[in-house]
Amino acid sequence: MKAIFNGVVVAESDDTVIVEGEHYFPESALKREYTSFSNHRASNWMGQARYLSLLVNGELKPDAIWYYPEPNEAAAQVKGRVAFVQGVQITE
Repeated sequence: MKAIFNGVVVAESDDTVIVEGEHYFPESALKREYTSFSNHRASNWMGQARYLSLLVNGELKPDAIWYYPEPNEAAAQVKGRVAFVQGVQITE
């Protein structure tokens, strides 16, 4: 699977986990050179999500990536993984 933003592959892996229709990529698949800091946080049944923004070819997508550093037990399968908001294309 590939995550593509602004024409650039920002993550790629054959090892994704699907939860609630979202592909969670291993953190190691994320190309960190395209990420930037975000203060955004959100909570749900999985735990507290933290976010990163994407900056690709001069285009910023705030809060484009989320991850759960300490997911609840029911969401343990997403630990060490990242997912992407709408506007980041997920393809095979």
